[in-house]
Amino acid sequence: MLAVMLGVALAFSVHLINSSALDEFAQAARSVGGQSDLELRGVQGHFDERLFKTIAQTPGVVVASPLLEVGSYVMTAQGKRSLRVVGVDALSVFGISPDLMPIPQALAPSSNQARQMDRWALFAPGQIFLNAAARRIALPEAPANPPAAGALKLQSGMQWLDVNVAGSVRASGPALAVMDLGAAQDLFDKPGQLTRIDLRLQPGVNREAFARQLQDSPGWPLDVTVALPQEAQSQINNLSRAYRVNLTVLALIALFTGAFLVFSVLSLSVAKRAQQFALLGVLGLSGRNRLKLVLWESLFLGLMGSGLGLALGTALAALALGLLGGDLGSGFFSGATPSLQFSPVAALIYGALGVGAALVGGWWPARAAQLLPPAQTLKGLGNLGVGSKSHWISLFLIAVGALLTWAPPVFGIPLAAYIAIGMLLVGGITALPWLIGLLLGWLAPRLSRQTLPLLAVERARRQRDTAAVAVSGVVAALSLAVALTVMVASFRDSVISWLDRILPADLYVRSSAGMGASDTVYFSPEFVLAAAKLQGVQKLQPQRMVPLSLQASLPAVALLARDLGDPAQSLPLLEAPLPVPPGMIGVYVSQAVVDLYGAQAGQTLPILSKAFRPLAHTGKAPEAIFFVAGVWRDYARQSGSIAIDLGDFQRLTGDRRANDLALWLSDTSNTEALQKELQALAERQSGQASGQRNDPAPAPSVPAAPGNTVAGDAGPSVGGLLEFGTSAQIRAISLKIFDRSFAVTYWLQSVAIAIGLFGIAASFSAQVLSRRKEFGLLAHLGLTRRQILTVVALEGTAWTTLGAIAGLALGLVVAVVLVHVVNPQSFHWTMDLMLPWQKLLALCLAVVAAGTVTAWLAARAAAGKDAVMAVKEDW
Repeated sequence: MLAVMLGVALAFSVHLINSSALDEFAQAARSVGGQSDLELRGVQGHFDERLFKTIAQTPGVVVASPLLEVGSYVMTAQGKRSLRVVGVDALSVFGISPDLMPIPQALAPSSNQARQMDRWALFAPGQIFLNAAARRIALPEAPANPPAAGALKLQSGMQWLDVNVAGSVRASGPALAVMDLGAAQDLFDKPGQLTRIDLRLQPGVNREAFARQLQDSPGWPLDVTVALPQEAQSQINNLSRAYRVNLTVLALIALFTGAFLVFSVLSLSVAKRAQQFALLGVLGLSGRNRLKLVLWESLFLGLMGSGLGLALGTALAALALGLLGGDLGSGFFSGATPSLQFSPVAALIYGALGVGAALVGGWWPARAAQLLPPAQTLKGLGNLGVGSKSHWISLFLIAVGALLTWAPPVFGIPLAAYIAIGMLLVGGITALPWLIGLLLGWLAPRLSRQTLPLLAVERARRQRDTAAVAVSGVVAALSLAVALTVMVASFRDSVISWLDRILPADLYVRSSAGMGASDTVYFSPEFVLAAAKLQGVQKLQPQRMVPLSLQASLPAVALLARDLGDPAQSLPLLEAPLPVPPGMIGVYVSQAVVDLYGAQAGQTLPILSKAFRPLAHTGKAPEAIFFVAGVWRDYARQSGSIAIDLGDFQRLTGDRRANDLALWLSDTSNTEALQKELQALAERQSGQASGQRNDPAPAPSVPAAPGNTVAGDAGPSVGGLLEFGTSAQIRAISLKIFDRSFAVTYWLQSVAIAIGLFGIAASFSAQVLSRRKEFGLLAHLGLTRRQILTVVALEGTAWTTLGAIAGLALGLVVAVVLVHVVNPQSFHWTMDLMLPWQKLLALCLAVVAAGTVTAWLAARAAAGKDAVMAVKEDW
């Protein structure tokens, strides 16, 4: 019952956390997106506002609401924090997105008049309205409804802009600020630009047909796409789905090993009551009814364990949401504080899984109770071991599992690979009797002169079905633990190698933490030139990062413009770069672009040519044909990235801004002094040199220049205008984020191992209890109690050693599937297989030691005087 409870609790709590986080995100998306029928979005982020007039006059459109979405930062006492700013038209936004409607706060009343609302603040410049999350970040000590406005600073480019908090908005989700559309365009220097137009259509108008009509109309701008509102929600759903599914599968590992524990516990129960079952058989209870009796016990264990597991899982989910929010280490839902969303349907499903695991685990003990011979069992001659099965069935399961590893993913989920892992585990575990007989048959002749070891090995060999029953649970747990250990070690080692390749510079400086603010917070060309001339800077390499929407249902791809030089040295390419044909522009795509968009090395990339044309600042960008010259690993951006040479990017777009700087220093010991000079340079260019604020150099953080951290763009930014990090600091922070991301994996792995060890303890107890008369006979033949305990301990050593060997072998096979099949199909990146032999050896030795000690402790209770007296029962 404990195993079922833990398995159900872990799986159900993970499901509740993920579903609550997704529900919170969906609610936030609905708050911002409102009740629109269609959304017009810019491919690169923004488009000309003159399109709004055309759309608003189009037949079939009832309401058109223009918006300008800007990623920025707000200065707080803890440093600068990410803030999404949305400019709205207050006259039209209420009809589609009422949660974005600014609510002015009350003015402080005078002595002779009541508090009044400043309604004109909706249209005033420099006035912002915060949602609850933004107010907690920007004004943590202010009351929920302050009587007076508060002053804040927002970042645009290399400047801090003063704004006033004039009220609030009801929109939920991450930190959000709303202001008048015209005021936002003026504040962030984006005249005539929009990022989105929400449309409400007349009743009866077909949305899909209307969208096609718009896009096929003459003169439709190429930099605008028409999408359904739910596609924005599907982006984060698709991006996080692989992580959520993998985490759920890991949680079900505990339930999988729990089935073996139920099997062991019921085997113990049947062993204790073997003579009772035999007596019932002699009295007329049929074998079929004995089977039903044990299955009813399994059902009871399953129902009780599932019920308690659902309650415990709900409590764990509520605790995790309160302490960690909706993020379990992935970074997809960091910063969110969702409320618990209990699902009765999901509870029934996971409860049924727990009951099913208990019934499956209880089937073989029930069969043993059904098939036991009553007369022999009453005399103590019964055997609880299952009959020998042909190992051809095991080989068939293993072969089918190997074939399934070649199957493609289903809707981005490696379902066939998961089934293959299950079949490999079941096939390997069912082959244990054959493996035990083979190995112990080889070992027995070599121990012919050692009485006690020979006795232990011969009994283990002749009772190999019983031995397989005893160690099956620990083999399942150990194999999965080995597989996860190898997979995590391989991923970590690959990330370290990747960081070594992409972090060649001494110091990195970034303006924004992610793509959301890359068009608002950036380095000007003048700042880049001035920074390159600072004393101590030997070489400076800028990078521009631009989000590109290649497909409406998928998140934006990161276009990274940087000085590539020799791509084989500057990028972690999978193979040598291909020569670029004349007249084409070479680009290098990440593995995610290959999987999601069908890009292939040696071919052109038309989808990029279509999306790239709107990027020019002035006029129309020239036609360009892009050639995929190589594929590289990018562990920072699961949605995909495309690297292009900075010269080609600037020539095509005229955009000479930068988001990140990589600096090679003549003297690395003067890093702190150079950081202060860069900060001072930024303040001078932003007009803050004579200001009152003098921010210290910010704490090191991970720049997006060579690729952000493993966790992506999640996490708050800290410090002043600039953020710094040396290669060593970035590496340390990245690995810290990596370990945090896999903390849940380590925890689930430990629970599975604990359940497996508890299962082997129960199995040994069951076997030892059924052998009391055997121990009594050995005592009558002259073996001392110490010798009997030694024999049993040696049997435990032999069994668990074989279980450790089998678990290690199975775990390595499963690890190969995880590394080379599951991860590429789930996350669209590959890694090199790395075997941490020290950790694997420690796992195996721990299992062998635990099995030996367990067998010895179980034998102490059964090898006493009761065992000697038990022999008299047959006289």
